Parts: sequence; structure tokens; C-alpha cells
Amino acid sequence: MSTLENAAEVLRLFSPSRLEVSVTDVSQLLSLPKSSASRLLKAMLKEGLLSRSENPPRYKVGNLLFEISRLYKLNSSLIDAVDEAVREISRQTGHTGYVSILDGADVLVIRMYQGSHALCVFTPLGQRAPAFATAIGRSLLSRLSDDAVRSFHAAGIIPPSPRSPQSVDELLAALGEPRRFGWAEAVDEAIPGVGSISVSVADPEIGETVGFCISYPASHVSDEERSRIITLLTTAAQRIAHRFGDSFLAQRAHPSRGGGHAAA
Repeated sequence: MSTLENAAEVLRLFSPSRLEVSVTDVSQLLSLPKSSASRLLKAMLKEGLLSRSENPPRYKVGNLLFEISRLYKLNSSLIDAVDEAVREISRQTGHTGYVSILDGADVLVIRMYQGSHALCVFTPLGQRAPAFATAIGRSLLSRLSDDAVRSFHAAGIIPPSPRSPQSVDELLAALGEPRRFGWAEAVDEAIPGVGSISVSVADPEIGETVGFCISYPASHVSDEERSRIITLLTTAAQRIAHRFGDSFLAQRAHPSRGGGHAAA
């Protein structure tokens, strides 16, 4: 076998029940001489495909694969579908659209479409924000169990605004809205003066979840326009969810919760 084939076979040895391997493991499982297995693992370590833990010396998946997996995630078909939807909704409304993923207790912006209105919200790519204080963050968190949400905030939360949830219990109560309606809203929370409405979709087959939202200057959006944004987002989310077999939105109602803004 070629070195590349051997390296691929080593990577296939890793699984949820085998997070680390030793030279002996690789030698026995791949029927390689120990000297060859040792050279192979050291070469993979040098290139970042593996990392090493000591006492006793063992090898685990390296940072290079983590980075590549993140790139794969950014180019997934689910994100492509969301990307297309956000681009079109941003064009129709003139407001800025964002695509984000949950990264621990934060949301991470991975795509952005700037609106055409004179007053536009702008958050750069790669920007992080506490998920609990954003519409897109709560839309993503709403898909998790209460225990999982609590584990993300074991040290408590520091509200950036009086409009944000002030405790983990308030956060869990706020997650009832997107769990019931399928969309979340935040006004004047993580960013003063900014309103945002968000939905999320998932690809259950690969365990991927993505949030997307429309953000706008809160004082410049009428109740009618707000309702239109909700309709555009939820319609797009339902279409994408149906395509990928995401059942989360299937039983959700999608009312605008009456007129006026909400901080949920």
C-alpha cells in the first residue's frame, strides 16, 4: 500500500470508541511492521494529521483535520441552500442577512449579505457573540435540550443589555418562543438599536445545524415589514427543512406574535 493509503487507513481506525491509537494498535490492526507503523505515525504527526499524547505515547486526530472539517462545514450543501435563501431575502427586504453556526456558547458569523438600505446593520465575518443574547443564537439553542443549554452556561451569563435574558432560567424561558413558533427575535440586545429575526435549519443525516437571520435598525422597521420578514424567513426555512428531512419546524406555528417588537 502507498503511504497515502496507509495514512487513510490509520485515520479510519478512529471512532467514538477509539479516540487514540498506539504504534502497537496500528501495527496489529493494519498488519504493518512496528517500524513502519512508527514511521507512518510520526510522519502524520509532523504534517498535523495527528497529535500526540504522552504516558504512554499515543496518537489522536490532529488539528489539521479539525480545520479541514470546518472548511467542509462552511461549504456544505445545507449552508449552500441557506446561503441562497439569505441572499434572496436580503435582496427583497434591503436589510442585512447573516448565516451563523453555534460554537459552544457563542454564535459565529460565517456568511453576510449587506442590505441596500441607507441605514444598514454590519457585523463582520468571523464575529462572535453570546448566543443567549442574539436571535440567531436562541434559534440555534432552542434545538438543544435544557440540560445542554445549562451546560453551556454553567458559570452563568453576563447580560449585555437589560433586554437580554438576565439568567439561565430566563434564557430557557425565552427559548420557549422559537420552540413554539420556529423563529426567534431580539431587539436592542447584543447590539444597541438593532433588531433581528432568525430561524434555523438542520441536516439530521450529518448532524449539522445552521441559523440565518435578517438584521435591521430597530427604529426603522414597521410592524408590517417585521411580519413580512418573519414570513420570508419561515417560508425559506420550511422549504430547506423539507429538503433535508429536518422535522423541527414541521409542527411549529409561525405567527408574528401580534404587532410590536419582542425581546424574545
